[in-house]
Amino acid sequence: MIDTSKHQGQRKQLVDQLKDKGIKDTKVLDAIAKVPRHLFMDPALEDYSYLDKAFPIAAGQTISQPFTVAFQTQLLKVKKGEKVLEIGTGSGYQASILVNLGVKLYSIERQQELYKKASRLLNNLGLKPKKTIFQDGTLGLAEHSPYDAIIVTAAAETVPKIFLDQLSVGGRLVIPVGKNSQKMIRYTKIKENKIKREVFGNFRFVPLLKNKA
Repeated sequence: MIDTSKHQGQRKQLVDQLKDKGIKDTKVLDAIAKVPRHLFMDPALEDYSYLDKAFPIAAGQTISQPFTVAFQTQLLKVKKGEKVLEIGTGSGYQASILVNLGVKLYSIERQQELYKKASRLLNNLGLKPKKTIFQDGTLGLAEHSPYDAIIVTAAAETVPKIFLDQLSVGGRLVIPVGKNSQKMIRYTKIKENKIKREVFGNFRFVPLLKNKA
């Protein structure tokens, strides 16, 4: 687990790029600066780790572009100690950013290969979530609900009502919605029967799939 001064310098440059692209939350930027993204990537791609681009990982999935990770995290507006659900652990990079922000994170992954690899890496880095779960993420995680925030790292064609049901009052759901390209949407539960919907920029995500693999 090597994190060199070169890697740290590259992360500083990445943070400067994210600032230029409109990321303003200093806590999110600090987390990006601390987390060694190269450790979440294929070693053959290490030299590209701090480019603001998505790259392939195992099981036909991707590690998201750093801007996308920062943008979703900024929209989530988490506070230290809040209970957060992540749908789609993937490489574990987004989870590591959230744990770095001090949340109590529950993270679900449907691909067993990714679940095992990410769980092991997060544990080795000392960024272990409250719980990582190998199961179908489209069901949410009712047994630990309600959540202060839910982040979805794959595209849903429509917003699963079950995610909104598992939010606490005041809770936020950030999710990319659409089939071929997606809008980033933030839902805030104002009251039990009142949801605020805000639409942000265009993104492209892998699809949110059912069942374990």
